[in-house]
Amino acid sequence: MASYEQIFENNKKWVAAQKANDPDFFEKLARDQQPDYLYIGCSDSRVPANEIMGLEPGELFVHRNVANLVNNTDLNVMSVINYAVRYLQVKHIVVCGHYNCGGVKAAMVPQDMGILNPWLRTIRDVYRLHENELDSIKNDEERYNRLVELNVIEQSTNIIKTATVQKSYLAKGFPIVHGWVFDLHTGILVDLNINFPKILQDIQKIYNLTGESSLNADENSY
Repeated sequence: MASYEQIFENNKKWVAAQKANDPDFFEKLARDQQPDYLYIGCSDSRVPANEIMGLEPGELFVHRNVANLVNNTDLNVMSVINYAVRYLQVKHIVVCGHYNCGGVKAAMVPQDMGILNPWLRTIRDVYRLHENELDSIKNDEERYNRLVELNVIEQSTNIIKTATVQKSYLAKGFPIVHGWVFDLHTGILVDLNINFPKILQDIQKIYNLTGESSLNADENSY
């Protein structure tokens, strides 16, 4: 209970510190949020979204789950994307994974994980899609890190497949989808430089949900 009670003491100190720095902090915080970014990250407690991006409360809309997955049957993440794009009008959507991800590592282990099986299968499917590349990497740690990166890329692609994102981009030129990896050893964010225009163009044959014959992204929109 000592650590539980300490949370409330920490909260009081945080409130005092915020007021000392800006007397109007909580008045501003209570106003409507207008974030430019939707952050979809891992639930890992070592990756604090706001802090690693240097953003204040209200500047980042956040969704987190195990291994930062974007499954089209997950109503939670789909609702977050819909709300962020349609109502908050975010300009950027970021999928942020991290090296040393327990979810990704668990998916690489050939064993029954119980209720985690259907969740981890998404990551195993990523491995299957990139099996040749991953199997060519002989070092286990490097292969693991590469799967973390490929998982981010595939989840970012899943976002681009959604009607919400496609329709908003066609009408307004945003949001742009990005893929990042956080390095726990250095604290550095690694931009995977996802080619949003190319991915958007490549998926048109199957995943065009706008009703328009062409939905080519303009690279200048970056």
